[in-house]
Amino acid sequence: MSTLPGRPAGIEAVQAALAAQGYVADRRLSTVIFLGLSLPRPVFLEGEPGVGKTELAKALAAVLGTELIRIQCHDGLDTGHVAYEWNVARQMMEIRLAEAAHHLDRELVLQRLYSREMLIERPLLRALTRPRPPVLLIDELDRADEPFDAYLLEALAENQITIPELGTVRAEAPPVVLITSNRTREVHDALRRRCLYHWVDYPDAERELAIVQARLPSVDAALAQQAVAFVQQLRGLDLMKPPGVAETLDWLRSLQALGTDRLASDSVRQTAGVLLKGQPDLADLAARPDAQLDGWLVPAEPAGAAP
Repeated sequence: MSTLPGRPAGIEAVQAALAAQGYVADRRLSTVIFLGLSLPRPVFLEGEPGVGKTELAKALAAVLGTELIRIQCHDGLDTGHVAYEWNVARQMMEIRLAEAAHHLDRELVLQRLYSREMLIERPLLRALTRPRPPVLLIDELDRADEPFDAYLLEALAENQITIPELGTVRAEAPPVVLITSNRTREVHDALRRRCLYHWVDYPDAERELAIVQARLPSVDAALAQQAVAFVQQLRGLDLMKPPGVAETLDWLRSLQALGTDRLASDSVRQTAGVLLKGQPDLADLAARPDAQLDGWLVPAEPAGAAP
């Protein structure tokens, strides 16, 4: 990560700046972001889906007042999608122009064909060539094939890309790099060593309620407390996919759209598909008695509260 004019000056400043963008970060996460900006080093964020890894990159770009460049990883991702490719149409035109002008000096033609003007910059190369360092988000790296981990090593360690036909393109102002993984596969150790690491866990009830209040300030406070209490209970079950913070927010938006001001077991069952994303998890919830679901809707007493 590189220095930007708007870089927060300390851990508390990072935390406050992210909060101003509606992102509620705990001190550990704020610390690793501050260190990533200060050292500078890429930050590798691992955790379950929906806990706010991608949203952090968006919030950080807003804090720094810079562009967010995102690489969405998937099976079969290659350098043509990520780093660069040659403009074949322009190259063919250049060959035809050279033939028409009877200018067929092989070395000169090759030099022109593989000049910088013929290069199409994809997100990784674009992030290295911006005059103002962007936030580069390499999202869900675990979805890409393992060889892609190795391809990223040069860019992460040296802030450069080697293009065989052209040479090395090095960043004058290296980007701020965040890498996310949902841990569907292990990311290579060589890549991990080049990064600062943070595990993004599900928030506790207090922080999740703060996130809800920051992102959805129009939601009734009592409804938000009920929803957070219920989701916290769900995460304690043996589910295929426990709901993330993203699902909590979607659920509350859905409840608002339905005009629900208080939750009960029947409204939970009717909207369960917003929280749970698989038939076995829905069946587990459906099998539970109303009394149990109603009990889960009661927010826990704050620590130290009087009995």
